[in-house]
Amino acid sequence: MEILRLVSINVGKPHTLRLGSRDFRTGIDKQPTDLGVHIGPLGLDGDAVLDTEHHGGRDQAVYVYGAEDYRWWSQELGREIRPGTFGDNLTVAGFPDDLNAGDRLLIGDVILEATAPRIPCSTFAAQMQDGNFGLRFRRAERPGVYFRVLNEGAVTRGEPVTFIENPDPSVSMRAMFRLWFEAHPAPEAVARILEAPVAERVRERFRRKLEEAAAES
Repeated sequence: MEILRLVSINVGKPHTLRLGSRDFRTGIDKQPTDLGVHIGPLGLDGDAVLDTEHHGGRDQAVYVYGAEDYRWWSQELGREIRPGTFGDNLTVAGFPDDLNAGDRLLIGDVILEATAPRIPCSTFAAQMQDGNFGLRFRRAERPGVYFRVLNEGAVTRGEPVTFIENPDPSVSMRAMFRLWFEAHPAPEAVARILEAPVAERVRERFRRKLEEAAAES
Protein backbone atom coordinates (compact mmCIF):
# COMPACT_ATOMS: atom_id res chain seq x y z
CA MET A 1 0.00 0.00 0.00
CA GLU A 2 1.12 3.53 -0.77
CA ILE A 3 -0.25 6.76 0.71
CA LEU A 4 -1.05 9.55 -1.75
CA ARG A 5 -3.00 12.79 -1.24
CA LEU A 6 -6.16 14.27 -2.72
CA VAL A 7 -5.12 17.81 -3.66
CA SER A 8 -8.18 18.92 -5.64
CA ILE A 9 -11.84 17.96 -6.08
CA ASN A 10 -13.25 19.24 -9.37
CA VAL A 11 -16.87 19.57 -10.44
CA GLY A 12 -18.12 20.58 -13.90
CA LYS A 13 -21.19 22.54 -14.96
CA PRO A 14 -22.66 22.54 -18.49
CA HIS A 15 -20.99 25.08 -20.76
CA THR A 16 -20.29 25.62 -24.45
CA LEU A 17 -16.88 25.53 -26.11
CA ARG A 18 -16.07 26.57 -29.67
CA LEU A 19 -13.22 25.33 -31.83
CA GLY A 20 -13.21 26.51 -35.41
CA SER A 21 -16.80 26.33 -36.64
CA ARG A 22 -17.93 23.69 -34.12
CA ASP A 23 -19.67 24.18 -30.80
CA PHE A 24 -19.35 21.63 -28.01
CA ARG A 25 -21.84 21.46 -25.14
CA THR A 26 -19.87 19.84 -22.34
CA GLY A 27 -18.96 19.62 -18.68
CA ILE A 28 -15.25 19.03 -19.27
CA ASP A 29 -13.97 22.24 -17.66
CA LYS A 30 -14.26 21.17 -14.05
CA GLN A 31 -13.68 23.73 -11.32
CA PRO A 32 -11.90 23.00 -8.04
CA THR A 33 -14.07 23.21 -4.93
CA ASP A 34 -13.14 23.47 -1.27
CA LEU A 35 -16.40 21.81 -0.26
CA GLY A 36 -16.69 18.14 0.58
CA VAL A 37 -18.35 16.18 -2.22
CA HIS A 38 -20.26 12.91 -2.14
CA ILE A 39 -19.17 10.24 -4.61
CA GLY A 40 -21.90 7.81 -5.63
CA PRO A 41 -22.07 4.97 -8.17
CA LEU A 42 -22.30 7.44 -11.08
CA GLY A 43 -19.66 9.88 -9.84
CA LEU A 44 -19.52 13.18 -7.97
CA ASP A 45 -22.71 14.88 -6.89
CA GLY A 46 -23.38 17.95 -9.03
CA ASP A 47 -20.88 17.03 -11.75
CA ALA A 48 -22.14 17.39 -15.33
CA VAL A 49 -21.54 14.57 -17.83
CA LEU A 50 -23.19 15.51 -21.12
CA ASP A 51 -21.64 13.08 -23.64
CA THR A 52 -22.95 9.92 -22.01
CA GLU A 53 -22.12 7.84 -25.08
CA HIS A 54 -18.41 8.17 -24.42
CA HIS A 55 -18.11 9.36 -20.81
CA GLY A 56 -19.51 8.58 -17.41
CA GLY A 57 -21.55 5.59 -16.36
CA ARG A 58 -20.82 3.10 -13.62
CA ASP A 59 -17.56 1.85 -15.17
CA GLN A 60 -16.17 5.36 -15.77
CA ALA A 61 -17.74 7.24 -12.89
CA VAL A 62 -14.66 9.09 -11.62
CA TYR A 63 -11.71 10.41 -13.61
CA VAL A 64 -8.43 10.85 -11.70
CA TYR A 65 -5.35 12.74 -12.86
CA GLY A 66 -1.97 13.17 -11.23
CA ALA A 67 -0.78 16.49 -9.80
CA GLU A 68 2.71 15.69 -11.07
CA ASP A 69 1.31 15.21 -14.60
CA TYR A 70 -0.27 18.66 -14.41
CA ARG A 71 3.11 20.11 -13.47
CA TRP A 72 4.62 18.33 -16.48
CA TRP A 73 1.96 19.75 -18.79
CA SER A 74 2.41 23.25 -17.36
CA GLN A 75 6.09 23.09 -18.26
CA GLU A 76 5.35 21.50 -21.64
CA LEU A 77 2.77 24.14 -22.62
CA GLY A 78 4.49 27.09 -20.99
CA ARG A 79 1.50 28.10 -18.88
CA GLU A 80 -0.14 26.91 -15.70
CA ILE A 81 -2.63 24.08 -16.22
CA ARG A 82 -4.82 23.88 -13.14
CA PRO A 83 -6.54 20.79 -11.73
CA GLY A 84 -9.83 20.05 -13.47
CA THR A 85 -8.71 21.43 -16.84
CA PHE A 86 -8.53 17.95 -18.35
CA GLY A 87 -11.94 17.01 -16.95
CA ASP A 88 -10.56 15.16 -13.94
CA ASN A 89 -12.85 14.85 -10.93
CA LEU A 90 -10.02 14.16 -8.52
CA THR A 91 -6.43 15.39 -8.72
CA VAL A 92 -4.06 13.24 -6.68
CA ALA A 93 -0.48 13.96 -5.63
CA GLY A 94 1.79 10.94 -5.89
CA PHE A 95 -0.53 9.27 -8.39
CA PRO A 96 1.39 6.39 -10.05
CA ASP A 97 2.51 7.00 -13.63
CA ASP A 98 0.81 3.74 -14.62
CA LEU A 99 -1.89 1.57 -13.05
CA ASN A 100 -3.31 -1.86 -13.72
CA ALA A 101 -6.97 -2.63 -14.24
CA GLY A 102 -8.31 -3.55 -10.82
CA ASP A 103 -5.94 -1.34 -8.83
CA ARG A 104 -7.83 0.55 -6.13
CA LEU A 105 -7.85 3.91 -4.38
CA LEU A 106 -9.25 4.29 -0.86
CA ILE A 107 -10.33 7.79 0.22
CA GLY A 108 -12.12 7.70 3.54
CA ASP A 109 -15.09 5.37 2.97
CA VAL A 110 -14.80 5.63 -0.81
CA ILE A 111 -13.31 2.71 -2.74
CA LEU A 112 -12.47 3.23 -6.41
CA GLU A 113 -11.34 0.56 -8.91
CA ALA A 114 -9.31 1.40 -12.03
CA THR A 115 -11.09 0.47 -15.27
CA ALA A 116 -9.77 2.47 -18.25
CA PRO A 117 -7.35 5.13 -19.47
CA ARG A 118 -8.73 8.42 -20.71
CA ILE A 119 -8.89 8.62 -24.51
CA PRO A 120 -8.63 12.14 -26.02
CA CYS A 121 -11.56 13.41 -28.07
CA SER A 122 -12.59 16.47 -30.07
CA THR A 123 -14.17 18.05 -26.98
CA PHE A 124 -10.79 17.79 -25.23
CA ALA A 125 -9.19 19.57 -28.19
CA ALA A 126 -11.82 22.32 -27.89
CA GLN A 127 -11.12 22.64 -24.17
CA MET A 128 -7.43 23.19 -24.92
CA GLN A 129 -8.20 25.35 -27.99
CA ASP A 130 -5.84 23.20 -30.04
CA GLY A 131 -7.11 20.95 -32.81
CA ASN A 132 -3.93 18.86 -32.55
CA PHE A 133 -4.03 18.41 -28.80
CA GLY A 134 -5.46 14.88 -29.02
CA LEU A 135 -2.33 13.72 -30.82
CA ARG A 136 -0.13 15.58 -28.37
CA PHE A 137 -1.95 13.97 -25.45
CA ARG A 138 -1.60 10.55 -27.05
CA ARG A 139 2.14 10.94 -27.56
CA ALA A 140 2.65 12.14 -23.97
CA GLU A 141 1.17 8.88 -22.60
CA ARG A 142 -0.14 10.57 -19.46
CA PRO A 143 -3.82 9.68 -19.87
CA GLY A 144 -5.10 9.58 -16.31
CA VAL A 145 -7.47 6.83 -15.21
CA TYR A 146 -11.20 6.20 -14.99
CA PHE A 147 -12.56 4.37 -11.96
CA ARG A 148 -15.75 2.59 -10.96
CA VAL A 149 -17.10 3.21 -7.47
CA LEU A 150 -17.12 0.10 -5.29
CA ASN A 151 -18.12 1.96 -2.12
CA GLU A 152 -19.61 5.44 -2.03
CA GLY A 153 -19.03 8.23 0.46
CA ALA A 154 -17.85 11.82 0.89
CA VAL A 155 -14.37 13.13 0.14
CA THR A 156 -12.63 16.37 1.12
CA ARG A 157 -9.58 18.13 -0.28
CA GLY A 158 -6.35 17.22 1.49
CA GLU A 159 -7.40 13.72 2.49
CA PRO A 160 -4.88 10.88 2.29
CA VAL A 161 -5.44 8.41 -0.52
CA THR A 162 -4.39 4.79 -0.13
CA PHE A 163 -3.26 3.01 -3.29
CA ILE A 164 -3.73 -0.77 -3.34
CA GLU A 165 -2.34 -2.78 -6.23
CA ASN A 166 -4.36 -5.51 -7.91
CA PRO A 167 -2.67 -8.80 -6.95
CA ASP A 168 -3.36 -10.00 -10.52
CA PRO A 169 -1.87 -7.17 -12.64
CA SER A 170 -2.82 -8.57 -16.04
CA VAL A 171 -3.05 -5.36 -18.06
CA SER A 172 -1.91 -1.78 -17.50
CA MET A 173 -3.61 1.48 -18.37
CA ARG A 174 -0.68 2.50 -20.58
CA ALA A 175 -0.84 -0.79 -22.47
CA MET A 176 -4.58 -0.31 -23.06
CA PHE A 177 -3.99 3.30 -24.09
CA ARG A 178 -1.43 2.24 -26.69
CA LEU A 179 -3.51 -0.68 -27.99
CA TRP A 180 -6.59 1.53 -28.34
CA PHE A 181 -4.95 3.28 -31.31
CA GLU A 182 -3.56 0.15 -32.99
CA ALA A 183 -5.48 -1.03 -36.04
CA HIS A 184 -4.38 -4.63 -35.56
CA PRO A 185 -3.36 -5.28 -31.94
CA ALA A 186 -1.95 -8.69 -31.01
CA PRO A 187 -4.85 -11.06 -30.22
CA GLU A 188 -3.17 -12.28 -27.02
CA ALA A 189 -2.89 -8.69 -25.75
CA VAL A 190 -6.57 -8.09 -26.50
CA ALA A 191 -7.50 -11.35 -24.75
CA ARG A 192 -5.72 -10.15 -21.58
CA ILE A 193 -7.76 -6.95 -21.66
CA LEU A 194 -11.02 -8.86 -22.05
CA GLU A 195 -10.16 -10.98 -19.01
CA ALA A 196 -9.40 -7.94 -16.83
CA PRO A 197 -11.95 -5.83 -14.87
CA VAL A 198 -12.00 -3.08 -17.51
CA ALA A 199 -14.78 -0.63 -18.39
CA GLU A 200 -17.52 -1.96 -20.64
CA ARG A 201 -16.77 0.60 -23.38
CA VAL A 202 -13.18 -0.65 -23.47
CA ARG A 203 -14.32 -4.26 -23.48
CA GLU A 204 -16.68 -3.63 -26.39
CA ARG A 205 -14.04 -1.87 -28.48
CA PHE A 206 -11.50 -4.65 -28.07
CA ARG A 207 -14.12 -7.33 -28.57
CA ARG A 208 -14.84 -5.77 -31.97
CA LYS A 209 -11.11 -5.71 -32.75
CA LEU A 210 -10.93 -9.46 -32.11
CA GLU A 211 -13.95 -10.07 -34.33
CA GLU A 212 -12.46 -7.96 -37.12
CA ALA A 213 -9.15 -9.83 -36.87
CA ALA A 214 -10.95 -13.17 -37.04
CA ALA A 215 -12.95 -12.06 -40.08
CA GLU A 216 -9.80 -10.99 -41.90
CA SER A 217 -7.90 -14.21 -41.20
